[in-house]
Amino acid sequence: MSTAETSRFVRLRVELVIEVDDADDLTKAALQRIADDADMPQDERVHAQSAVTEDTAEALAYLVDPFDLVSEVPGIELQQASWSSEQIEYDPESPEWDLDEDDGDDGDGDEEDAEKAVG
Repeated sequence: MSTAETSRFVRLRVELVIEVDDADDLTKAALQRIADDADMPQDERVHAQSAVTEDTAEALAYLVDPFDLVSEVPGIELQQASWSSEQIEYDPESPEWDLDEDDGDDGDGDEEDAEKAVG
């Protein structure tokens, strides 16, 4: 394939497993992020505050921003990003968690998760 035929767009997939050591600190940080967002409409703010208070995965989703991962990378411009978080059962010894395997998951499962999108 020649350079002219190659797409300039790249999909980067990242999967992280986070251990929450202090859910209260996580929730407080998410609530502060929401409070500091001057552009968030009041009805959305109320919904967001409720969501992060009830679900640590939702709180984490409010604090993680994919733009932060790539904003300092030279030669690129973020076109679109989406991310989600969900509480999971985690066993690092399980073969299910072998990060070297490509399971073919396209991320379009039916699991309930907190999803944010920019773009």
